[in-house]
Amino acid sequence: MTPGRPGSERERLRLWLERGELEGGRGFWLRDAATGEALSWRDERRARAGAHVVPVAGASRRGEALQDDAFAPGNPVALMPEPENEHDPNALAVWDAGRRLHVGYLPAALAAELELPLQALVLWEWRDAGRRLGLRVIVASPGVWIGRPRPRS
Repeated sequence: MTPGRPGSERERLRLWLERGELEGGRGFWLRDAATGEALSWRDERRARAGAHVVPVAGASRRGEALQDDAFAPGNPVALMPEPENEHDPNALAVWDAGRRLHVGYLPAALAAELELPLQALVLWEWRDAGRRLGLRVIVASPGVWIGRPRPRS
C-alpha cells in the first residue's frame, strides 16, 4: 500500500484547528481530521507523526514584538536556524512569516531533534489586560496536513 493513503501502514496525519478559549487564553484545539477525535497538545501519536505543540521560549522578553498581529493564533511563523548562537548552535528562532519580528525560540531539546523544512503556526496565545503574554506554536513536518478554519467575518 502507498504511504499516506487510507489503510496504509503509515497514513498521513491530518489535523483540523478548532477555535477555543479559556480564561486568559485563546486559539485553537486540535482534532484528528480522519476520525474527528480531539487530540491533546501532548498526544504521543501526533508527536510520532511529526507534529509538536510547544510554548515559544523567551517570548516574555520580546513584549512589543509579541503584540504584533502577525502572532495572532492561526498565523504562520517562520523558523530560522541560528548556527552561530553562542548559547545553542541548534537554536531555531521564531519570527513572523515576513521575517520582520523575532519573538523567541523553540525549546532547545526539541530544536536539537528537528530538521528543516518545517511548517509552523501560532496555535494559542495567553493574554492579560488586552496584551499578548505568550505563545504556543505547532511545528510539523511538511507531510502533516493542517486544516485552518476560515477567517471570522
